[in-house]
Amino acid sequence: QVQLVESGGGLVQAGGSLRLSCAASGSIFSISAVGWYRQVSGEQRKLVAAINSLYRTNYADSVKGRFTISRDNARNTVYLQMNSLKPEDTGVYYCNLKSEYDYWGQGTQVTVSS
Repeated sequence: QVQLVESGGGLVQAGGSLRLSCAASGSIFSISAVGWYRQVSGEQRKLVAAINSLYRTNYADSVKGRFTISRDNARNTVYLQMNSLKPEDTGVYYCNLKSEYDYWGQGTQVTVSS
């Protein structure tokens, strides 16, 4: 099976930057699509950014031009570089891997202060 571990979250001021990492176990990482989702209390998880096995990416409109998703298959890791952070970016960020099953990490908290 696949295990995902997110890291890199924290408390930052508006306008600052964070780099999230999603480290995966297992041998299927390189052929799988991976996405970052954000969940705000009381709301459903929403897609922030995704990258597939061909390195094609897509982003939520709210983060285009500010966030960049990338992957390093040699390290079984996906990154989310978050720049020009806004308070509305606050939430718990989860890593998701699509395969036979839908795998999720435990989440990492991102808090952006005004």
